[in-house]
Amino acid sequence: MPSPLPVAPVDSPIPGQPISGQPISGPAGVAFFDFDGTLIHGDSLPMFVGEVIGRRRAALALADAIRSALHRHVRGRGPGCDFPGSVKAIYLKRTLRGLPVADALAAAERMVPRVRWHQPMLEVLKDHRRQGRRVVVATGALDLYMPALLRGLEVDDLLATGMEVVDGRLTGRLSTANCVRLDKAERVTGWIAGHGPVAATWGYGNHPSDLPMLALMHKGEVVRIRRRSNRR
Repeated sequence: MPSPLPVAPVDSPIPGQPISGQPISGPAGVAFFDFDGTLIHGDSLPMFVGEVIGRRRAALALADAIRSALHRHVRGRGPGCDFPGSVKAIYLKRTLRGLPVADALAAAERMVPRVRWHQPMLEVLKDHRRQGRRVVVATGALDLYMPALLRGLEVDDLLATGMEVVDGRLTGRLSTANCVRLDKAERVTGWIAGHGPVAATWGYGNHPSDLPMLALMHKGEVVRIRRRSNRR
C-alpha cells in the first residue's frame, strides 16, 4: 500500500487561491471536494432534518442543541470531540433517533430540488471530470442523503458521516467518525493510500474547517461563497 502524500504547508490561505504553488499538469489525479459551503450554499444537515420533522421544529431543535452543548462543555461533558461536534451529536440524537431508514431516504429525495448549488465550484468539479480525473466528495454531511444530492454528478466516491442503524431505524448515533476537520483529513489520507498511486491531488473546501484536508493536496483552494448561484 503506497504511503500518504506529503503534507504541503498552509500559510495564510487567500480565499480562491491555491494553498500550495506546486504546478500540476496532465489528466491523471484526484479532486477532493467539500460539500456544505463549497459545492452548495449553506449547511445541508438542518435542511435534511427540516424535511424529517418540519423546518420550524428543526430550527428550534438546533438552537436547543447549541444551548445544551454549551452547558455540557462548560462542565467538561460534551459528547463530541469539540463544541461543533457536540452540537451535531445532540442535534442528531434528538431529531433522528427512531427514524425508519425508509423515511430518511424519502426525506433525502425531497431535499434534491431545494439545494442551492454554488455554480462556479460545480463547474470546477465538472471540468475535473472532463479532464479524466477522479472526483471524491469528502463531507461531514450524512451518508443517508448525500447519494441523492450527488446523483448525476459522476462522483467516483463519497466520504461522509455515517449514522448507526438497528432493525431498520436510526439510533441517533454516528456509525463513523464525524467526517470534518482532522477526521476528514484522516479519511482522505486513507482513501489516497487505498486507491493509489495518485499522480496529483486537488482539494476544495472551507476556511478554516477544511485546512487539514487541503494541506494534504498538491493544490488546495479555499472556497468562499459570497453570493447566490443558480441551481444545477
